[in-house]
Parts: sequence; structure tokens; C-alpha cells
Amino acid sequence: MAWIALVIAAFVLFLAFILGAVVLSRRMRQQTGREGMVGEVAVARTSLNPRGTVFVHGELWEAILDQGSVKPGEEVVITRIEGLKLRVTKKKEGGEE
Repeated sequence: MAWIALVIAAFVLFLAFILGAVVLSRRMRQQTGREGMVGEVAVARTSLNPRGTVFVHGELWEAILDQGSVKPGEEVVITRIEGLKLRVTKKKEGGEE
């Protein structure tokens, strides 16, 4: 009789672990696709005034800067994606957006 209780307890613990993993995965930020790029830091390859090219995730992308201008080598933050173009803002000093 004790082995039945042990099997039931092990099964309940297993289900609790699986349920916890599912809930945790639903709360995590998406890591792939278009939505996964928003908030990422890219490096300007050409001057952005306001259009130019940036490098992110090993790829070159056309980008449109929201305000001001950026020199090659400066970092920008991706704010949204419109088709095959990235909308970016200049990364502020200290790592803040």
C-alpha cells in the first residue's frame, strides 16, 4: 500500500514540475522573430541621418533613426520593425535607451 502512495506522490511532483515549466516559458520574452529584435542594440555601419545601415545579429539592416543623427560605429536601439526596415533610436550614454 505504501508503494501506491509513493507512486502517486512522484506523479504529482512530476506534474507540478511540468506545469511550472510551462508557466515559466509563457512569461519569458520572445527570443526569435521580429518581436525578439525590439530592444536589441545594433551598431551603425553607415551614418544614420535619418536613413542608413546597421549591423545586428550578424546581419546588415536598413534603418531609420527617429531623431538626430548617428555616426558609423555608434550604438542604436531597435524600437520597432516596419517590413524590412528597422526603426531605431540613439543609445544614450550609460547604456540607457
